[in-house]
Amino acid sequence: MDGLKKIFQKNLTGKKVLLLFVLTNLLYSLMLLVTIPKTISFSNGMKLLDMMPLGYDSIYITTLFDALGEKGRAVYLYEQLPIDMIYPFFFGLSYCLLIAYFLKKLNKLNAPYSYLCLLPIIAGIADYGENLGIITMLNNYPDLSQTAMSGTSILSVIKSTATTVFFVSLIITITIVGVKWLYRNKYSDSRN
Repeated sequence: MDGLKKIFQKNLTGKKVLLLFVLTNLLYSLMLLVTIPKTISFSNGMKLLDMMPLGYDSIYITTLFDALGEKGRAVYLYEQLPIDMIYPFFFGLSYCLLIAYFLKKLNKLNAPYSYLCLLPIIAGIADYGENLGIITMLNNYPDLSQTAMSGTSILSVIKSTATTVFFVSLIITITIVGVKWLYRNKYSDSRN
């Protein structure tokens, strides 16, 4: 955690956190509005593997890849996944710094609370693993190994679990910051 503390000390300015947050969400918007819909347009409405928080089985993977067809699999591999190989880095970094920023406002940027900063990093690492698994399966289709399918599904579940726990923690943290801010302002107004 000492390495993270040094990163926090250098980067926990509102401007840096906001800039990273905006860049991260621009990338996410590009995927949500352009590359994911384009890929799904080939899938007969089936969700992409990246969008299945509870995982998937070998039947779903085979059915999806069949439905995508050659062109849809190419769009997935060469248009969606390259952007999704950039996004986890920005997600992990920006959301790690975002929750650290709010924890610092609460004077709670220490153990055990500082471990919340690791959740987006864990999600980002799992997202990279998930992406590599999907790339491997798309490149090897139709010869899909059970190990690749099961491993990729597990990584999807880890990614979504870490992301969910993180966002719940972030919402709670921001709420506490907001309540303290309101209380402090109300208290200072009543004293004047």
